[in-house]
Amino acid sequence: MPRSVNHVASRAKRKNILKLTRGYFGARKNVWTVAKNTWEKGLTYAYRDRRNKKRNFRALWIQRINAAARLEGMSYSKLMGALSKAGIEINRKVLADLALNNPEAFKAIVAKVK
Repeated sequence: MPRSVNHVASRAKRKNILKLTRGYFGARKNVWTVAKNTWEKGLTYAYRDRRNKKRNFRALWIQRINAAARLEGMSYSKLMGALSKAGIEINRKVLADLALNNPEAFKAIVAKVK
């Protein structure tokens, strides 16, 4: 008996991945093996960079807090130490936003911990 192959399912699978690679350059969009490899590699980059994004944003917040704290005559590490000693639980994201968009509120926080 001849081997039975489900061409409908395999074609649909290929078509789906080729649809996902639309807009890629050259053979990456229309040659099956190249497109599949590119798409899989893209998924690994996406997984990695979802984590790197968190790292990058934390670094940005720290830089912003440090810049604003130095205008108040304090370093970042001294400010964070003083905040924890004073029992003020405010995260870096909110602190950086205050430093950027609401400097007087940031000044008030620094004055409280000095």
